[in-house]
Amino acid sequence: MSVTTYQQAQREGQDVVRAAILDAATHLLITEGPASLTVRRISAEVGCSTKVIYTLFGGKDGLSEALWLEGFARFERRLLAAPPGPDAMTHLRAGIDAYRSYALDQPDYYRVMFQGGVPGFTPSPEARQEAKRSFDLLVAGVRRCLAHGLLHGGSDAEIADVLWMAMHGAVSLELAGFFDRAEGEQRYRLLCASVLSPFLTGDVPS
Repeated sequence: MSVTTYQQAQREGQDVVRAAILDAATHLLITEGPASLTVRRISAEVGCSTKVIYTLFGGKDGLSEALWLEGFARFERRLLAAPPGPDAMTHLRAGIDAYRSYALDQPDYYRVMFQGGVPGFTPSPEARQEAKRSFDLLVAGVRRCLAHGLLHGGSDAEIADVLWMAMHGAVSLELAGFFDRAEGEQRYRLLCASVLSPFLTGDVPS
């Protein structure tokens, strides 16, 4: 007798049940479109009752916000796991690489977070504030480089903003299939280096 996703997750705890439901909802949304994002359809995919979803998320609106926040929570963990390296610039570059690797490893969540994967969904102010923590990591990385004299000529927010714009544009094109993995990586690093170039000082390690 086969075991459903829900039954397997039940054995591991409520957090796993929640994650399994979010993963199933994101996959349905991307593969079948927003019409598939119903409590009944998701419960059938996971193999649980609709009551479980209402209990955990309060319905479709709560589930949509949970999807959005789950994407940012995973994103934040990936950025925090970037190796620190011997200096602030190496750490910043590791974070830049982690941004792309997350987008490619978790494309469903990335689309929900940044590409309107849930039409009509507007996150609450509280959710936006929680999600902002991941961007604050990039700002903090730039701030360390400024403090160590490795960057100059702009504020931490300004430099982080243009970096984010470049990173998002590059990975969005790669996710859309315009570049293969090797070519996408080369172009991504070239773009990010070009964005940072005007702000570099002579003390930046190679």
